[in-house]
Amino acid sequence: MNELRADAIAAPSKSWAYVALTKPDVTFLVVITTVAGFYLGSSGPMDWMLLLHTLCGTLLVAGGTAALNQYVERDMDAVMRRTASRPLPSGQLSPREVLNFGFITIVLGTVWLALAVNALASLVALATCVLYLGVYTPLKTRTTLATAVGAIPGALPPVIGWAAAHGSLSLGGWVLFAILFFWQFPHFMAIAWIYREDYARAGIRMLPVVDRNGDATFRQIVCTSAILVWVSALPSCWAWRGSAISSARLFSE
Repeated sequence: MNELRADAIAAPSKSWAYVALTKPDVTFLVVITTVAGFYLGSSGPMDWMLLLHTLCGTLLVAGGTAALNQYVERDMDAVMRRTASRPLPSGQLSPREVLNFGFITIVLGTVWLALAVNALASLVALATCVLYLGVYTPLKTRTTLATAVGAIPGALPPVIGWAAAHGSLSLGGWVLFAILFFWQFPHFMAIAWIYREDYARAGIRMLPVVDRNGDATFRQIVCTSAILVWVSALPSCWAWRGSAISSARLFSE
């Protein structure tokens, strides 16, 4: 039925449906954090062409991952109010179209990074995709620990940028990873608390779904926020100040 409805969608509408499939709000965060990682990982003047290639490849992998995630979770999206209007549950695109789009864009993005940037950035991007789709997504309906697992691929975009510019995974890249990793907990827990009924309806075991009075959710938000403050201060403890050049030299030593 969805395939018949998808065939009837006008071409311009379908184009926008493919854009929506990439979750533009999420990919915007991917862009910002990848740029930050690239800038701080640069050991000389900014290589703007290399940055452009890094962003193009990363966006393709991120968009394809978002598409395949929606393909896998299409039944859950259909019963949640906040996701029911997505391209698959709303019938704007067929499952086959989404599957093809996701697979092709991930392959293109991975190859783009490998050929135009470096193999390390390509491997980190591919690891992000595999962890998100192969580990985090299946765990969402099984355990509340899925949030912690999902925070790993969620924190890798700045590492992609760092690897692209620096050519290695030195300490600075992992500091950026840690900052983004701990930031995600208060961010996701707040969203999950607001939409806990939606998540429960879809069978997603976010902490606020099983934590009826919110005590455990509140403790996790406070604890991870406190850790985030400490982790965010690490660069200054190592005198990570000033230009990207000094930063990269510091963390490569």
